[in-house]
Amino acid sequence: AWAQVPLGTASNFAVLGGTAVTCTAGSVVGDVGISPGITASFTNTGCTVAGGTPPATNPAAASARTDFLNAYAVLRSAYCTQTLTGTLAGLDLAPGVYCVSAEAKTGVLTLTGPSNGVWTFLVNGALTGTNFSVVMASGGQPSNVFWAPSAGATMTTSVFQGNILAGDAIDGSITLTGGTLAGRALANVAVTMTTASVIGR
Repeated sequence: AWAQVPLGTASNFAVLGGTAVTCTAGSVVGDVGISPGITASFTNTGCTVAGGTPPATNPAAASARTDFLNAYAVLRSAYCTQTLTGTLAGLDLAPGVYCVSAEAKTGVLTLTGPSNGVWTFLVNGALTGTNFSVVMASGGQPSNVFWAPSAGATMTTSVFQGNILAGDAIDGSITLTGGTLAGRALANVAVTMTTASVIGR
C-alpha cells in the first residue's frame, strides 16, 4: 500500500496560481484559477482553455488554494525511502517517496507500478528540466505522481507527468516552456506557460 496524497478541491484545477497565471500560445485542458490574486492577473494570449477561467473560477480557487497548500505541507513532511541525485535519466522507479537533488533533469525517467501506485518526489531546491520525459509503465497513473520542490519549477520542452506543487511562499512559481504536462500545475506564486500544454489528470 502507498500513502495517497489528498489534493481536495485543488484536484479540480489543471492550473492554479497564487498571484498570476499567464498562458501564451499554449493550451489547458481543465480549469484555470487564481487565488488570492485579482482577476486581471489572468493573461491569455492565444491560449486555448477547455475549462473554466477567472473570474468564474474565483470562488472555487480560494478553497483549492487552501487544499493545495495543505497537501504541499503533507508532502514536504514525508519520510524519504530513497535519495536520488543527478539527472534521473535512465532510471526505472517503483512507487515510493524519493528525495531528489536539484540538478537539472533530462533524459527519460520511467515510473513502473500499478494503477494505485503513488510516487512522491521531494526536490531539495528548484525542479528544473530540459528535454526531460517521464514515462508511466504497468498501469501507473500521472494523477498519482507528486513533485514537491522546496523552491519553484521550470520545465523546458519536456514531456512531463504528475502534479507539480510549488508551495513555497517566496519561490513557488511554475514556468513551462514548450512540451506538455499531464497532471496539474499548482503554484503558491505564479504560473507562466509559453507554447506549453497542460492536460489535467
